Amino acid sequence: MARGNQVWYNGKVLPVEQAKISLFTHSLHYGYGAFEGIRAYKQKAGGGAIFRLREHIVRLFESAKILDMKLPYSVDDLCEASVETCKANGFDECYIRPIVFSADGPLGVYPGANPPIDVAILNWEWGSYLGERGANEGTKLKISSFIRPHVNSSMTKGKITGQYVNGVLAKREAILQGYDEALMLDPEGYLTEGTGENLFMIKDGVIKTTPLNSILNGITRQSVIQYLRHLGHSVVEARFTRDELWCADEIFLTGTAAEITPVREIDSRLIGSDSHVGKPGPISSKLQKEYQAVVRGELKLEFMSNWHTPIK
Repeated sequence: MARGNQVWYNGKVLPVEQAKISLFTHSLHYGYGAFEGIRAYKQKAGGGAIFRLREHIVRLFESAKILDMKLPYSVDDLCEASVETCKANGFDECYIRPIVFSADGPLGVYPGANPPIDVAILNWEWGSYLGERGANEGTKLKISSFIRPHVNSSMTKGKITGQYVNGVLAKREAILQGYDEALMLDPEGYLTEGTGENLFMIKDGVIKTTPLNSILNGITRQSVIQYLRHLGHSVVEARFTRDELWCADEIFLTGTAAEITPVREIDSRLIGSDSHVGKPGPISSKLQKEYQAVVRGELKLEFMSNWHTPIK
């Protein structure tokens, strides 16, 4: 995983070693911050482009609003800074991580009425988030013993740094038990999402995904739903249980890091039937391939006209 040696930090591009924070940084102690995950891809026509950059930066501002954190930059500023950081590192294809956090200030839980806010953007090269085998053959999932917190204890519409401890514990548990990723239930026992991915299942030709009442509104999720409906598929947002999931014809995960990752096994139960039992199903495989064509500018449709921001 090659890391960029330049970062954008509080309005300037700096060498990584010069971008330092204080040990008295409030967010380091309490998780009071927000972040985004964005990808840039090499394009068929040459150069690189960031996929759905503005939508990600808008969501970053919404996460900050949930925290009542006032950012010292505009959406346009951080879109431009994301491009600038990729250029500074010479990356046409990379992962982009904007992060905003309460900086050096009061160290009680209350950060103050107007705490100092730091903003940084980092780059690194990142392949298949759930591994090449998971991307090619399907990944192995475990229903976690850790549940997704109630919507009034965890703000599900924000990518808030401290809230991801729940996912860290769930993923650690899954990996230590031989799985690739964890799926979490809500307090009532219905599926929500993975630790960093949204969840889709297919049964009898109907594609179902968990509703937004308990999950993050994933940008990849939005893109996939729009594309599948364009192709004429029925996509339903509805709650479902673990036993319904076990009996699915196909399952796949979506996310900026995970992209489109098919699922071959959940809780030691092989997914699918007939020729693709325990293997990626036909819809998942087709979607995975066509998603790569979309992000690389090889497949273009009218509603995708503003999905790519060139790095130039």
